[in-house]
Amino acid sequence: MKKTTKHCLSTILHLKISTESKKETIISWRDPEAATELALSFQEAAGCSYIWDNICDIQRNLQFSNLGGLEVCPRPASEHLEASRVLHSHDESFRSVNGELRELPPVDLSNLPLILKTILEGGITDQMRVAELITQDRDFFPKLLDIFRMCEDLENLDDLHMIFKLVRGIILLNSPSIFDKIFSDELILDIIGALEYDPEVAKVQKHRIFLKDHVVFKEAIPIKNISVVSRIHQTYRIGYLKDVILPRILDDATLASLNTMIHTNNAAVISLLKDDACFIQDLFSRMRSPNISMELKRELVLFLHEFCTLSKSLPLVQQLRLFRDLSGEGVFEIVSDVLQSQDRKIVSAGTDIVILFLNQDPNLLRSYIVQQEGNSLLGLLVKGMVTDFGEQMHCQFLEILRILMDSFTMSGAHRDVIIEIFYERHLDYLVDVIASSCPSRSATRTSPNSAVVGGNTEEHRIKPEILLNVCELLCFCVVHHPYRIKCNFLMNNAIEKILTMTRRSEKFLVVAAVRFMRTIISRNDEHLIRHVVKFNLLKPIIDAFVENGDRYNMLQSGVLELLEHIRKENLKPLVIYVTESFSDQLMKFEHFGSIQAFKLKYQQYLESADMKLSASVPDMRKKAEGRGLEKEEEDYFNESDEEDSVRRTKHAHGEHNEESKDDVANGSETDDISSRPKSGGLVDYADDDDGDFNPPPKEPDRPVDDDELLTISTVKRKLVNPGDGKHADGEVRKRQKIETRITCAKISALTNLASKHKDTLASSSPSCEANGVLGEHATHSDEHQHSTDTAETSRQVGGDCIKAMGSLSSEKAVNTTKTNDSEPYSVR
Repeated sequence: MKKTTKHCLSTILHLKISTESKKETIISWRDPEAATELALSFQEAAGCSYIWDNICDIQRNLQFSNLGGLEVCPRPASEHLEASRVLHSHDESFRSVNGELRELPPVDLSNLPLILKTILEGGITDQMRVAELITQDRDFFPKLLDIFRMCEDLENLDDLHMIFKLVRGIILLNSPSIFDKIFSDELILDIIGALEYDPEVAKVQKHRIFLKDHVVFKEAIPIKNISVVSRIHQTYRIGYLKDVILPRILDDATLASLNTMIHTNNAAVISLLKDDACFIQDLFSRMRSPNISMELKRELVLFLHEFCTLSKSLPLVQQLRLFRDLSGEGVFEIVSDVLQSQDRKIVSAGTDIVILFLNQDPNLLRSYIVQQEGNSLLGLLVKGMVTDFGEQMHCQFLEILRILMDSFTMSGAHRDVIIEIFYERHLDYLVDVIASSCPSRSATRTSPNSAVVGGNTEEHRIKPEILLNVCELLCFCVVHHPYRIKCNFLMNNAIEKILTMTRRSEKFLVVAAVRFMRTIISRNDEHLIRHVVKFNLLKPIIDAFVENGDRYNMLQSGVLELLEHIRKENLKPLVIYVTESFSDQLMKFEHFGSIQAFKLKYQQYLESADMKLSASVPDMRKKAEGRGLEKEEEDYFNESDEEDSVRRTKHAHGEHNEESKDDVANGSETDDISSRPKSGGLVDYADDDDGDFNPPPKEPDRPVDDDELLTISTVKRKLVNPGDGKHADGEVRKRQKIETRITCAKISALTNLASKHKDTLASSSPSCEANGVLGEHATHSDEHQHSTDTAETSRQVGGDCIKAMGSLSSEKAVNTTKTNDSEPYSVR
């Protein structure tokens, strides 16, 4: 390839050009004159590194020349390279063979560029070595500050700018040992003076004048410990340098180191003060003094506030011990007095102190409130919540009451007492504040937000933000104390008072009322839901929704979400109540899917109710019939025994007279048959025991006539058919049981007679069998006749019983003819 001397690229390097090396073989930069991006690509990384090092050296020399007041105009590249070699030769004299920095150049005005180059150029290892050398050299900062004062007297701005960059570079070394030196009382003011000459700022800053003349250290309580005072001053100066002088320059690492120093100093100061028992006692004794001036009281309160705030720098165990000591010294009594002040600044400081104690240990404040007579501190906190102190202080009171009554952090004996005190003495006051701050139903929604608070005749302007915070606190109470607040709501009708916020003109207050109702319904409490339905408490919500119209805002979304929650949670009473009460008002909002789904849910309830009603009609009829039969039976058995006895005696005498007229040949059969109607004792049988039955005495044998059984059967049916219809059906059921027992008795009697008169029974067996058959037919005939006179149910029961009796009589008669010296047949 032919060698050529033609330049491929020619550009001028100066400070404003920012170069960058990419991928070890590419160097790129932006040419401000051509406004284009340029790049050099190398085949080998070594060549790229060589050119890149030369570019960096030239730019670095340009920077140092500018700092030293040298000519900054563009020069040929050869001159730049020559200057770079000179600086390298000076730098090599302070380094060892292995390249480690042995010592710093002497602190002199002529060596300032070299010192700055050494500080800014080196890597991490060189920076650590530079910080070590600066720390070991006790004369480094005194000499440097002497040069600064000399240049300031001479008004040499170029050297002052170089000293600014040198001091800034030393701070950016981020060395704790260097920080201890530059923030000492001897050097800090001169260091801050050197930082006043920022070359990027046209006007010289006056930080030292501000620190000397305007910053005044006030001691509310004299601090006798000199170390504490020194650390307080140092902490303030570090904060001033961090926040005012170098906020744009400090990197994250240096900023973190400065914050650590501030935190350490605060912990040391608080630890030294809290261990001084005389200091704490002197502080509280002065604050309790009745002769204290308002100005001194303000300074003491602000000091106490700062003291408690800085205590967060202590470890947690020491923080808890400190707050317990302050509580024992009576800090809450001081806070109670502060909250009654008219100075808003110290009231704000008092609320901050209370929040600090609650964040550390809420039980300290709860114990004080429970033990305090009159509970004035809790009352002051509640009153402060509805008082306009400005600067969003009502939010601080809201936070205090939330933490104070948080059921999740409560423990011990004060868990229920503090809640009881709040609900008995202060909840009604907050509800009345809302009710009195809202216009009446007749007033317009644009009425001013003025209210009569606490029953006073004087009108107080209640800010809408305060009402919002009160509503938020009530929602908090509904979630954390559902049972206790439910009792208050049901007895005092507080929900209706709170919902008066829907009449306010501020939309966010109307949304807060909707959110309050949503919180109540979300508890799914049966009593509260019935209360809402009974007192029509959703009417203000629906009215506000209808008045809002089709405007898409938080109010519309909140009401639709409320209805959707009622539908999804399947709250049937509320679904029916809303649909039947407000269907006409909600008709024009049927284009919303929530409204359509809500009405569909209502229709499903109606269909389910109709199905249940149709299915329960037959069951209701059966139950009614069963109750009717049970009532008749109960009326029958409640009838007096004397009436039954008299009625049955009359029937027995009538049957006996009929039997006396007939003279039968078969005496044994006649005796057995005639004994059936005479057994008045069997009719009056009171229990189910058969052991007391006595068969009738033996009488001479008499002939048996077939008509006898027919007559007796007829008489029995007459007994079944009562004269009065009042006890007809009940008497039939009672007769069923009694006649069954009579049948058993007759069977036993016939068996005994058969064993004693075998011959007679053998001759008369056809007659007995015939009589049994006739008796059965007669019974069926009488049953058919009786069925036309009684009710359907009584006819069926009586017929079945008579059939059983006839069958038993016929069967026993047949079995008796075949029995020979055997035991009587028994029916169980």
